[in-house]
Amino acid sequence: MNVTELLLKRTLAFVTHLATLTDPRFWYRLLQLNLGLMVFGFAISLMLRANLGLDPWSVLHEGVSARTGLSFGRVTQLVGLALLIFSFFALHMRPGLGTVLNMVLVGPWVDFFEAQRWLPRVEDFGPGIVLFTVGVILTGLASGLYLGARMNAGPRDTLVLGSARRFGRSVRLTRGGVEVLVLSTGFLLGGTVGLGTVIFALLIGPTMQFFLRVFHYEHPPVAGVAPAARC
Repeated sequence: MNVTELLLKRTLAFVTHLATLTDPRFWYRLLQLNLGLMVFGFAISLMLRANLGLDPWSVLHEGVSARTGLSFGRVTQLVGLALLIFSFFALHMRPGLGTVLNMVLVGPWVDFFEAQRWLPRVEDFGPGIVLFTVGVILTGLASGLYLGARMNAGPRDTLVLGSARRFGRSVRLTRGGVEVLVLSTGFLLGGTVGLGTVIFALLIGPTMQFFLRVFHYEHPPVAGVAPAARC
């Protein structure tokens, strides 16, 4: 590529970037993405307060938090950063704006809602099930919002998609394998596994599927990989 072609390519990229920033649809999608990340933080906080166990990644984050003394939100950020770096170098998955904002913002939102005294922290079994189920439903809503913004998946979904492409397995099978490994590691570190973990496993797929349809999101196929219900 000669100097003229390089300058032309850079100029075109710059003009395209400016056009994106002046497009109202970009800012609408960015608002939708950030709303989804806030709802993610709220949903995780509700599941933590239900005291019934957690989803696999939250089990890992809680276990690392218990071992290190770092807040749940800070651990969420650091794990996301490690996954982003691993996915980029080992799986050749480029992060997008949604990937970075997911890594940076979900953790602080969890810590923010955990600090709110007006949110209930339940000990009884029945109310715990209700609170946890609401958390799962909101997780599905958050997924629809942030994936529907079409600014790339978060670090954990990027890891799954990159691994599925690298090893030629379905996204469903890859996600299952990753989450079993993550859950086992989190449990050994002291994370909470319980009925909520089972509820999450049973409900998150259909809930995400429903909200992805609401926000008209269809996952782009991964080359050589069969489509899966979850993203």
